[in-house]
Amino acid sequence: MHGGVLSTAYFKSCPDDFKVDEILDIDPFGEGEHLWLLVTKRDQNTAWVAGLLAKLAGIRRLDVGFSGLKDRFAVTSQWFSLYMPGREIDMESLEHNDFCIIKSFRHNKKLRRGMHQGNSFCVVLREFMVSEKQLRERLKQISTVGLPNYFGEQRFGINGNNLIVADKLVKADKLKGNRQGTAIYLSAARSWLFNLILAEHVKNFNKAKINLGLETGALWGRGRPVASDQVNIVETSILSDWTDWCYALEHAGLKQQRRSLLVRPENLVCKEIYEGKWEISFSLAGGCFATALLREIAELSRQ
Repeated sequence: MHGGVLSTAYFKSCPDDFKVDEILDIDPFGEGEHLWLLVTKRDQNTAWVAGLLAKLAGIRRLDVGFSGLKDRFAVTSQWFSLYMPGREIDMESLEHNDFCIIKSFRHNKKLRRGMHQGNSFCVVLREFMVSEKQLRERLKQISTVGLPNYFGEQRFGINGNNLIVADKLVKADKLKGNRQGTAIYLSAARSWLFNLILAEHVKNFNKAKINLGLETGALWGRGRPVASDQVNIVETSILSDWTDWCYALEHAGLKQQRRSLLVRPENLVCKEIYEGKWEISFSLAGGCFATALLREIAELSRQ
């Protein structure tokens, strides 16, 4: 949206190059049936750690809650909740080599998806050959105007496999949601359609007469769109080629939701560690992807 990338860069060369800390704006309750744990992990995914906590605590996996999925190939911190009514536990019994518990308290609620306020990121880009002036000007532009609120590639699985499976389920009329174990493909399909809509807005960004910062795009499902006429025109045009997917999402029990087209990062700063190695730090609201910001400054590849 802000012009061509400034340079190529290597991304996630090691887990320490991508650090994520969950921002949870909830005060400790101090008592209740749920034990909340702040956990740090390196090169481990969220679901795996949730399963380990359930096993160590002797509870069902369904009784472990968390607010959002964090990247595996990273160093991350996030909260988990364990449903343990009327039962105390020795914290040493929850120790494991795959994670470290750094804080705990009791609460009367289970931690559920989307309860976190956002995430703070500290990302290292390697062999990123840009001038400091170039990079700071681009970051200032992003902070001021915002950036496209794309769903990141991890939403679509390795090599986009979640979309391939979603298409097969749509054609077989089997995209039915959690009851049929297809929730991940429902999510991928909705996210893909949103990205297509957003891409069209970005293409027309400089000539459009709408303020993208005030507009939303469809997360498809049942219900009439709640958007301006200009946005509805774009969505109708783009989704006309995806009527089978739209129909499947509507009949999978989903209600239409809206997602902001743009997002503004907070505390966006950069630091050159040495020539070609840059550290980019910023915070994003929950559900937003760091890669959406990074793709506005660099063409990313993995070593």
